[in-house]
Amino acid sequence: MTTSFRSPAGAATVFSTDQKIRVGILHSLRSSRTVFLGRNVFVGVHSLPPSSSSPSSIQAVSTPAKPEAAKPTKRSKVEIIKEKSNFIRYPLNEELLTESPNVNESAVQLIKFHGSYQQYNREERGGRSYSFMLRTKNPSGKVPNQLYLTMDDLADEFGIGTLRLTTRQTFQLHGVLKHNLKTVMSSIIKNMGSTLGACGDLNRNVLAPAAPYAKKDYLFAQETADNIAALLSPQSGFYYDMWVDGEQFMTAEAPEVVEARNDNSHGTNFVDSPEPIYGTQFLPRKFKIAVTVPTDNSVDLLTNDIGVVVVSDENGEPQGFNIYVGGGMGRTHRMESTFARIAEPLGYVPKEDILYAVKAIVVTQREHGRRDDRKYSRMKYLLSSWGIEKFRDVVEQYYGKKFEPPRDLPEWEFKSYLGWHEQGDGAWFCGLHVDSGRVGGNMKKTLREVIEKYRLDVRITPNQNIVLCDIKSEWKRSITTVLAQAGLLQPEFVDPLNQTAMACPAFPLCPLAITEAERGIPSILKRVRAMFEKVGLEFDESVVVRVTGCPNGCARPYMAEVGLVGDGPNSYQVWLGGTPNQTQIARAFMDKVKIQDLEKVFEPLFYNWKLGRQAKESFGEFTTRI
Repeated sequence: MTTSFRSPAGAATVFSTDQKIRVGILHSLRSSRTVFLGRNVFVGVHSLPPSSSSPSSIQAVSTPAKPEAAKPTKRSKVEIIKEKSNFIRYPLNEELLTESPNVNESAVQLIKFHGSYQQYNREERGGRSYSFMLRTKNPSGKVPNQLYLTMDDLADEFGIGTLRLTTRQTFQLHGVLKHNLKTVMSSIIKNMGSTLGACGDLNRNVLAPAAPYAKKDYLFAQETADNIAALLSPQSGFYYDMWVDGEQFMTAEAPEVVEARNDNSHGTNFVDSPEPIYGTQFLPRKFKIAVTVPTDNSVDLLTNDIGVVVVSDENGEPQGFNIYVGGGMGRTHRMESTFARIAEPLGYVPKEDILYAVKAIVVTQREHGRRDDRKYSRMKYLLSSWGIEKFRDVVEQYYGKKFEPPRDLPEWEFKSYLGWHEQGDGAWFCGLHVDSGRVGGNMKKTLREVIEKYRLDVRITPNQNIVLCDIKSEWKRSITTVLAQAGLLQPEFVDPLNQTAMACPAFPLCPLAITEAERGIPSILKRVRAMFEKVGLEFDESVVVRVTGCPNGCARPYMAEVGLVGDGPNSYQVWLGGTPNQTQIARAFMDKVKIQDLEKVFEPLFYNWKLGRQAKESFGEFTTRI
């Protein structure tokens, strides 16, 4: 006997009676029962509305069904574009062939999934000069030597002559013209890189500590980040079809990744779909994941949709993971229904289950995240609406197990990894501060020379800095000297304010920018330092300053001790109360502060902090207390 049904992707599937089919059933969402269809064939059947089909007909589904809606749910315009795109191909494939310097609205949305945003210089008058920003995908911030040199070349030949290190451990390459896109994309792919999924409604780059320590927990965290990135990478081939004519350049995947992706024991997958996890619609919005080890909050763990922390035994052997869910920074001015949120504990899983647990969380967001209004489509709004208990219950249906209580962890610290450090394998690494992550001019030339001469791999940090890896002891002095001559100084010569500061690119290319960020932060930090000196604060004292040109929060300003969020021309909304270890969210303090009025706002605050703080009380802790 055979049984056929249609998957959510619409493909008919036939099973013989020799196969056992297990289909997930969410009792809390819809009444269901199990039907015996023949030897070893069991299918979960959900209550169905009346239909014209035979009264005895049943429906088998590969994902738990949602409750009946009184009327069709409204969907955003982007959802329609995704549905009609043939898995993120059409009409982008046609738009790339036109003579126009830009692509149409639908293609603008689709090219994000390929790792690119269409932009134009907002300061030019008399027409728009279109170009494209490309963003790479580098789990754990790892950049092989070959890829770094390729990106350096591409920036000069096809970009604006600079590379930008991002807050998610990737490169951004600005200024690429449409007719050069295929050349640039294919060069990245053929030189150990990728931009697939660096933007768009899917899992973005997976963060992990950039430090190349030869320690079990760090190595395991980075391996886990690689595996999660592979698990949630698109499978339908649209990226390679577009940029390298279908040629595959994928590295071999770990067997546990393939097994976890293909497993449909609990109704997570679209059967026979080119995208078993994402389907035709992918996710409702962007999705961000970070992995780290106890104490190391270099990754801003709690700002992610999923935060994963390695838990080891007393011998340092990794045993499992604590999981946190529901973080996210983006919000909209004057809409209190949108908000920044930090993640909260979900539970603990043994190490062999982490891919299944992450997949279950992603599928919960896929099935239940809002698709009608993109302002509310991030998973943090689902957590806020449901609460952690209901969210955990639904995730456990897809996971197939109960989460254990999270394990106790020590206090978090922000680790910059600037300066020289022993890796633990006989080599050294050197962390270099790069203001706002912008690599250009003599700094870019010198970095290229050092990385090429010594054949160094590099890593990008979540704080927009760069780490040179695998350096021999006898190279240290000459490398330090050459870098210093290009302004790449050791941390003792860099203002502490600059070491922790971040800014997004904003003007002139970001279409969302309301005011300056990257171009404005150097003078802002100098003015903060001058205020410190005026009120009597020492040079080694600092606050975490983050500046963004709009409320979307790319530089994570809502975790800063001083967050400046663009809310008008030369104007910022001021946020106070984050902590140096990024574990507490800030609060809005004042709106519409003009750039020229920063001293009026901050001098009294810094003065009161100096006089009224408790022992070792940070500025963020002080402002929260008072």
